[in-house]
Amino acid sequence: MRKHVRRDLIQYAGIIVGAVFFSMAYSWFLVPYKIVPGGVGGLSQILFHFLGIPIGISMIILNLPLFIFSFIFWGNRFGFRSIYGLLSVSLLSDLLSLQNLYSIGIIKDLTPYTYYFKGQRIIAMLGPDDIYLAAIAGSVLLGLGLGIIFRFRGSTGGSDIPAAFLKDRLGISIGTGYWIVETLIIFTVGFIFKDLRIIIWGYINLFITAKITDLASEGLPYVKGVYIISHHSAAIREEIYDKINRGVTFIKAEGGYTGDRYDMLFCAMNRRQVAIVRDIVRDIDPRAFVLLTDVSDVMGYGFRSRNITLGEK
Repeated sequence: MRKHVRRDLIQYAGIIVGAVFFSMAYSWFLVPYKIVPGGVGGLSQILFHFLGIPIGISMIILNLPLFIFSFIFWGNRFGFRSIYGLLSVSLLSDLLSLQNLYSIGIIKDLTPYTYYFKGQRIIAMLGPDDIYLAAIAGSVLLGLGLGIIFRFRGSTGGSDIPAAFLKDRLGISIGTGYWIVETLIIFTVGFIFKDLRIIIWGYINLFITAKITDLASEGLPYVKGVYIISHHSAAIREEIYDKINRGVTFIKAEGGYTGDRYDMLFCAMNRRQVAIVRDIVRDIDPRAFVLLTDVSDVMGYGFRSRNITLGEK
């Protein structure tokens, strides 16, 4: 029981950390220049423009069926964490805005952050001359925040939930699922408002955010898979055992041209061990055929998985 409580506390704290990065992206870089990163926020602008529904209320309206969806497919834990993530992001977006930081005395002077853009006064971390840099910085922070929130099995609602569903049901990465959902939203918003710049900025944001989300939620792929085709595979195996302490698997293979039969060796290892294996193969059989590939994920003794679980299991 105590172990579960500790785990839950760590995960809720992790969601808060992700929400901080997420909120800084919106408040400091994206919202001041109306850069639409897709999601429910983008759709809410449509409801506000045509129906006059406040953005905050429309976000709740749009998120409600998605939260119900998350409860059905992932259980109460993910559903509650989605609500928790959404509330955290909403509150922190206001709390961490430059205006609010000035009002509570953390920022002493707003002048360095005050600019005029298209005839309107805005408060942003970067000026209009650096609008594309603002889009990039906001995208990186947004992806980092989303990735951390997903890492701790939470969500901010909105398009995070269908993206998580695509990962859970189809096995695609979170970033790719996010890309599919946000593409539809960005095109919809750009088409309705008839502004090509919304689509361009949205795609800049989407591309960077999707990549950073994958890295933050799943980590860098640190494992390599090595296939070795050699008539001296037994000797290579013994050296791998001795030098890097990794297990190997023999795969029965037959040369398509020569018809020769031999044992093809497969081994999963950390990146830093690849150079050692190269030297082993060169020393034993310089004519060996070696195929090196990235391994997206690995589960088993000696490795930690990059996979994250969204449900209650």
